[in-house]
Amino acid sequence: MYAIVEIAGKQFRVEKDQKIKVPHLQTDAGKKVEFDRVLYYTDDKGKVEIGKPTLKNMKVKATVVEHGRDKKIIVFKKKRRKGYQVKNGHRQGFSVIQIDGIGVVKAAKKTEPKAKPEKKAAPKKAKAAAPAKSPKKTTAKPKKEQPAEGKEA
Repeated sequence: MYAIVEIAGKQFRVEKDQKIKVPHLQTDAGKKVEFDRVLYYTDDKGKVEIGKPTLKNMKVKATVVEHGRDKKIIVFKKKRRKGYQVKNGHRQGFSVIQIDGIGVVKAAKKTEPKAKPEKKAAPKKAKAAAPAKSPKKTTAKPKKEQPAEGKEA
């Protein structure tokens, strides 16, 4: 049984009791977390469920084991013949989580609140219509006739 779940913008294939390294989560180590963005699920019997885009009432439960930082990645920038060089390092934070379970969440029965008496809204005032604008009349200017060359008037 496994599922494909979206965690912190990335997709992971998870199984029960599996430890995976995900982008840093804002949760303390030892705390429980739930992920409800399950995209795909298959059980031991071969039944497959595909989300459109996610599965309703499906969650992955996990526990945060630890936090850490990856090895340093060197970022080097250079523009040749310009005397420009920049060297930076970067360490990405991560969290290690252990999958506790994958399963269907029972839908809680929603009790509808008692109907409140509706208040009658005050009638809206109609706005005074602006006077209609008459379309602008355009008059064509007569073209000036120019004497033809070589002819005298």
